[in-house]
Amino acid sequence: MWSSSMQILTASSLFSTTKNPYSEFFNQSVKKIESPAKTRRRRGARMEILAMASDNSAKNEKPTKLITFLGKGGSGKTTSAIFAAQHYAMAGLKTCLVIHSQDPTAEYLLNCKIGTSPITCNDNLSAVRLETTKMLLDSLNKLKQADARLNMTQGVLEGVVGEELGVLPGMDSIFSSLALERLVGYFENVVQQNSKKEKFDIIIYDGMSTEETIRMIGATSKARLYLKYLRNFAEKTDLGRLASPSLLRLAEEAMTLSGRNPNLNGKMSSEIWDLLEQVLERGSSIFAEPKRFGCYIVVDRNSPVSMASSLRYWGCIIQAGAQVSGAFALARPNSSGEVGATIEDFSPLPSAFVPHISDGAHLDWDKIMQDSHSESARNLLTVTAHEARIPAVIFDPTNKIVTLLMPGFDKSEIKLYQFRGGSELLVEAGDQRRVIRLPSQLQGKVGGAKFADRSLVITMR
Repeated sequence: MWSSSMQILTASSLFSTTKNPYSEFFNQSVKKIESPAKTRRRRGARMEILAMASDNSAKNEKPTKLITFLGKGGSGKTTSAIFAAQHYAMAGLKTCLVIHSQDPTAEYLLNCKIGTSPITCNDNLSAVRLETTKMLLDSLNKLKQADARLNMTQGVLEGVVGEELGVLPGMDSIFSSLALERLVGYFENVVQQNSKKEKFDIIIYDGMSTEETIRMIGATSKARLYLKYLRNFAEKTDLGRLASPSLLRLAEEAMTLSGRNPNLNGKMSSEIWDLLEQVLERGSSIFAEPKRFGCYIVVDRNSPVSMASSLRYWGCIIQAGAQVSGAFALARPNSSGEVGATIEDFSPLPSAFVPHISDGAHLDWDKIMQDSHSESARNLLTVTAHEARIPAVIFDPTNKIVTLLMPGFDKSEIKLYQFRGGSELLVEAGDQRRVIRLPSQLQGKVGGAKFADRSLVITMR
């Protein structure tokens, strides 16, 4: 039974053999890519955010794009990331490979020592290794400098010995997110830069684990709800009204010392909270922009576990608010590069094979990239940069239908909730929650739902 305040639905079979409703859309999208006449998709974001986002265009500055590769451990994520880095660098794009692990694979494949500062590996290609212990110490020192100017802790913070502090669970994701933001500049149109930093066209991130990276992708959109409740606490309680001005001053000073100008001086408390909301809104919208973010699934075709894991990761990425650009698999040693083959399990995602790359000797990357076996992978990295995306949600107001792409989940793992009078759907799956705001023509109660080829088709009443 459905209640008026909250409705719960458990979905049925995900693996129907009926025709995929996304196939026709994807084929049309590819044709549009080839057309010289392109139209820009209007977004329903706030007008002030759109105005800020257009600043770079007015200055003829190309925004930096973040690309990441996800999959089960051992599937070839790092190899695919390095292949992509070489591809973009040889295409003339200034590229930086960002690694957040102690795995030395990248050093073997690139034949260079990678440290905590960007190092040039070859033309247009740099690499850097993120270490949370160092990032934690750097951030603490910035806070100490800010506190020394504001004298808020009366010297207590200065007495903290940063070298004694270890890394706690969750810190890796937080500090890697901050490091990526500085490299990519997701918030540069909302929070101004004081100092010039090295500008890259492409940032390729090879994270500690797929689960951590998915959490990072969805962090800004999820943080907006926490910000809403934190604002209520700060504005409506005595403790909040007492503590928040001092904390905001400390944060502003630390950001200024880090080379950013949040420009909070003289702003009312409500204006500061509005700015924070704009920052998070801008950050979450970036992951839905193909020109700013690309995500690829990497799978071991010979491992059923890897195939199942990658399908689930595809669904988890959708739940996090992003889209998958394509699927990669490593070709077998001494194979022909799997020329013309596809990864059918991930249809209608475009797919390609990365040639087998040995880590036992010095590699000739010019030869590898120019080989015909690399052509399909390089084409995929290029094509999907032009907005070839499969929609996660399709609204059909005429038939009162909402179609959700939900690959990789079992029927018992997906639930739907409705709040706020039926204006939203909350989808819970893969340890993620996603809010879908319904257009006015589709608002109301859920009448029923069925599955068709990894897609949940919901009928509204």
